[in-house]
Amino acid sequence: MVRRESYAMLAVLGVGVFLAGLELMVTAVALPQILATLAQWTDLRKASWIINGYLLVYVVTMPLAGRLTDLWGARRLFLAALTVFTIGSLLAGLAQSLDQLIAARLVQAVGGGAIIPVGTAAASHLFDGAERPRALGIIGALTFLGMAAGPFVGAAVLETVHPETALAGAGITDGPLVAIVAPAWRWVFYVNVPIGLCGLVVAWAASADWDTVHSSARVDLPGAVLFSLSLAAILAGVTLVGETDPIFGLPVDLAIGLLIAGGAAAGALAAWHGLRSPAPFLDPRLFADRIFSSAALISLLTGYGMATAIVGSAVFVDRVLYGGPEDQRTVLGALAGAMALGALASGFLARRISLRVLTLVGLALSVAGLAWMSTWSPTAATGAFAGSAAVFGAGFGLTVTPRSTAAVESAGRAAFGAASATVTVARMFGMAVGMAALTAYGSSTINNLSNEIYGSGDAYKQFIPVYLRDRPINDGLVGQALEQWAAAKAAEIMVGIFLVAALVTLVAAIPALMLRVRRREGVPEAAGSEEGTGYGEVAF
Repeated sequence: MVRRESYAMLAVLGVGVFLAGLELMVTAVALPQILATLAQWTDLRKASWIINGYLLVYVVTMPLAGRLTDLWGARRLFLAALTVFTIGSLLAGLAQSLDQLIAARLVQAVGGGAIIPVGTAAASHLFDGAERPRALGIIGALTFLGMAAGPFVGAAVLETVHPETALAGAGITDGPLVAIVAPAWRWVFYVNVPIGLCGLVVAWAASADWDTVHSSARVDLPGAVLFSLSLAAILAGVTLVGETDPIFGLPVDLAIGLLIAGGAAAGALAAWHGLRSPAPFLDPRLFADRIFSSAALISLLTGYGMATAIVGSAVFVDRVLYGGPEDQRTVLGALAGAMALGALASGFLARRISLRVLTLVGLALSVAGLAWMSTWSPTAATGAFAGSAAVFGAGFGLTVTPRSTAAVESAGRAAFGAASATVTVARMFGMAVGMAALTAYGSSTINNLSNEIYGSGDAYKQFIPVYLRDRPINDGLVGQALEQWAAAKAAEIMVGIFLVAALVTLVAAIPALMLRVRRREGVPEAAGSEEGTGYGEVAF
């Protein structure tokens, strides 16, 4: 493939991963309007599967897509993934019931979950040597840029698109046309359709004479089923931590324990099967390589920190500062925007700085950002929140390219897809664990605080100034005082949450010491492989 076509293909891959990242965040903004149209607030638990179901299928799809890329080639897998994602987006926009929307989101998740590992593997094949980290940096940056743009795009669509008004002006107030174009939340999904179609046309033309090497091996169906069941069960168990209602008619703790134990058993069987299979779905022998396993572990640990930073920031702005959407966009936009810039910069810096040093610098910034976030107080300025969130985001972004590059290089061309999928799944799993920990700790803490305040008729008086204690709990000044106390208490709680995430991220420095790019026999030495660069055995 000529250079111009390679960059055209990279642009299409970037559009694909941007859309996949966008869908992880954009739907959350539209959820209230979706509920108002298709359900009631009493259906919130069921409606949560619009997001949770997407995330679960998204993550489970990744390793299968990565392995199929190695067997069938990146071109056809990327075209198929983008097609499925576009169809799922169209079906989601057309949905007339909550069940239809959840089903459409699952279709969308299959495409979105495949796009990122296939796009990463394709970029790894398209570019060699010093250009590969830059290409991977662009893919990583656009993934996080999509996540950063999600809340902004969702809000912009809901605020500017008014199909009911336009149709009413044309004299159309009822009928099938109104049902499929209104209300505005449908366009959160429809916006993906023309972009996806244009991407398909360009990708088809740009890659007409290019594809990755195909393998004659067959898909390891037993291994795929076992691994997918393991991942789905463990993720479901972790996600349900903190629930209070019975699950599948069983007590919460028992149901979660069975899911996680069953997932672990299925994972053990998948590993045993993989060791015995000549062409396993996911070769457990990859983890025998210290570089590969280190990259996956870094991705897992930093994923925990990422979830804490994103969710913790949103909770702090909402429950401590009582800030509105504008404040949340400022803080979360700074975090995700810096993350995208860090990922992009890491792709270019990896040519001059060793993967090990670049990762350690990124981890140091991430830890510093989380430590700074632990000093947040209700009286701090919004700029301080945005600044500390941006420090974490920049540090996290700097770790993206080194771990992806180390993983795919250590696995070799025959396993680019599986390697990129494993690193991405590790990050998403770390995020799931982080979110579950926050949810479980947050819900139990809220319940305890609520019991302290409302446990008995006069319990609230110990949390308010003396001069207000002769007033009833429904008095406006009492309510304001209780809100101030709750905000200060929440700030204290968030200190511990951010510090734990900083400690978890700091642990990632241990596997980071193992990162490097191994020079392989028969592969020409990359430009810039001297000591101090990101390539070759000497690049420590």
